[in-house]
Amino acid sequence: MKITFLGAAGEVTGSQHLIETMNLRVLLDCGFFQGHRAEARKKNEQFLCHPKELSGVILSHAHADHCGNLPGLYKAGYRGPIFCTPASRDIARVMLMDSSHIQQEDAKYLQERLGPGHPPVEPLYDDDDVEGVMECIETIPYGEWHELSKDFRLRFTDAGHILGSAITEMEIREGADWKRVVFTGDLGRRGLPILRDPQRVDGCDVLITESTYGNRFHPAADDIKQHLKRILKVATERKSRVVIPAFSLGRTQTLVYFLNELFNEGELPSIPVFVDSPLSKSITAVYRHHADVMDSDFQRVLKSDKDPFTFPGLKYVATQQESASLNHRKGPFVVIAASGMCEAGRVVHHLRHAIENSDNIIVLIGFQAENTLGRKLQDRWRTVRIFDRLIELNAEVESLQGLSAHADSEDFKWWFDGLNADRGVGRAFIVHGEPDSAKALAEMLKEISDEPPTIPQFGESFEV
Repeated sequence: MKITFLGAAGEVTGSQHLIETMNLRVLLDCGFFQGHRAEARKKNEQFLCHPKELSGVILSHAHADHCGNLPGLYKAGYRGPIFCTPASRDIARVMLMDSSHIQQEDAKYLQERLGPGHPPVEPLYDDDDVEGVMECIETIPYGEWHELSKDFRLRFTDAGHILGSAITEMEIREGADWKRVVFTGDLGRRGLPILRDPQRVDGCDVLITESTYGNRFHPAADDIKQHLKRILKVATERKSRVVIPAFSLGRTQTLVYFLNELFNEGELPSIPVFVDSPLSKSITAVYRHHADVMDSDFQRVLKSDKDPFTFPGLKYVATQQESASLNHRKGPFVVIAASGMCEAGRVVHHLRHAIENSDNIIVLIGFQAENTLGRKLQDRWRTVRIFDRLIELNAEVESLQGLSAHADSEDFKWWFDGLNADRGVGRAFIVHGEPDSAKALAEMLKEISDEPPTIPQFGESFEV
């Protein structure tokens, strides 16, 4: 059996791993490479996995860096099955349609920048390619074994990362021998609201594991709700606006859930809350539809609250006109909008109208990458550039940590201990991480692996 790493190898984007036997060619994930526009586009346009020759694709979850290039794979000729959980299918439809629209807008923008006479700039894919992908998807519920062929079977186990995320357990036969292969996808954290904790699985011959936060410890999420309560109380007293940049998938739903808990407990200050993201609204509808796979606390809440993603005073904003009207609204109020690092989307407009006023509050949730607007706000730059205009940063900036959906070092150790309790690991490959985090995880895995763990680079192949 040969494994070739075609993405998220030595980096944290573009998840794509190819497993080949004498009879099968299976691709794990088909994610978008993200980063510098020209470099990312070049990577996203090429498929080294030979799409038409694939036997199947297994999708761990519906984040863009894991599912975002499935329509490109379809456009390149793939017509076989794509296996994922039912919730991942529904989220993927929303995310991929949104991505298709972005591809078309980007192509139009680039064409205008390049001017007449330049060869046409085509989107990476369109809505028809997304619909083609959806027709290929076959869903498998958690805990059920599925036979792709007489030589390959798989089972999904809850990864606890986002709704529908899965650890993939595979049993693969080559000749007379069966090998057990486990792919973590993105492993989640324990103790976060809404989602179930990641589940342990038995040891394996081959482990492919992400390592995003393999060298870090996350602060506890317990205090987030109380911090939100304090911030909203201050905003109510000041009659100011609160702008919360948040990713549409996962973070927005968690924030709304916390606010709903405060309302149910009679602790939410009387302040209007607006979720200004059509994508968030669509994804929240998927969350409602798949409430059965959420954690025991969520199930308990459902007994007295039929919809934990809404409460009196909360409104999901739909149109651009409604969104624009918030910029002229008098406080106090809260607006939650994408993107989480303030690089695009409606939140940039809200920041433009909020940051000059010292009464206003910007609440940053989670990691802000270097050079992003979110990082500049977090670092309290005196002025920031928004829409080619320098604006003074006078607003208060709060940073709330603890909502990362990725496993940290302690979560990884707990999960690896589960592998070791059964049989350990024969060979381990560490992907989806920057060098320091991957090396930290390699040190941890040495204790349970028969061979020294491997940190593969892009394009490397290994016989196992």
